[in-house]
Amino acid sequence: MQLTKQLFQVKGLDYCVRSAEIQDAVQLEKVRLQIDGETENMDRKRGEAYLDAAAFERLIEEDAKSSLNLFLVAEVGGQIAGFSRCEGNALNRTQHQVEFGVGVLKKFWGYGMGRKLLEASIHWADMQGIKKISLKVLESNEKAIELYANCGFRVEGVLKMDKRLADGNYYDTVVMGRII
Repeated sequence: MQLTKQLFQVKGLDYCVRSAEIQDAVQLEKVRLQIDGETENMDRKRGEAYLDAAAFERLIEEDAKSSLNLFLVAEVGGQIAGFSRCEGNALNRTQHQVEFGVGVLKKFWGYGMGRKLLEASIHWADMQGIKKISLKVLESNEKAIELYANCGFRVEGVLKMDKRLADGNYYDTVVMGRII
C-alpha cells in the first residue's frame, strides 16, 4: 500500500515520511545493517538475517500491491534515516491484524521519526479497517515502551528470557498491541 508523503520540521531538521520506493532498496540494505549494529534494541546483530538490495526490492514491490502491508521510510535530504513496516497476512482468522516494526539511525534519534512512522502506520491501519497492530519491544527500551503506550498500545504479555544481549545476560521482550 502507498501513502502520501508527509513533511516535518523538528528541532531544525527537515524530513519526510513516505512510502518506500524501489529505488530505496540500495539505501535500505545499508541503513538496516547500520541500525542493527548501533543498538541492541533490534532482534538482530549486525549482519544477521541480512537482506540485500534485491530482497528489499521484492519487499517494496509486494508491499505496494498489498492492502495488508505497509513499508515506510523517513528521509532527510535524500538519505533514508529510518524505516517502518507493517506486515499482515491473508489468513481468514488473522487478516484483521498486522505486526509493526521500526528502526531509526542513531544520529536521528530525538527528532520524532519513530513517532511519525508509528503515527502514519496507525492512521493507515485505521483507514484499512485493521483491528489490531502488535509489536515486540525489548524490556530495557523504556523510551519505546512509553511511546507505544502514549499511542494507545497496551502490554499483552512478556516473553521471559527472550533475548541474550552482548553483555551475556538474558532480557525479556514485551508484547504490546493496539486494538480498535
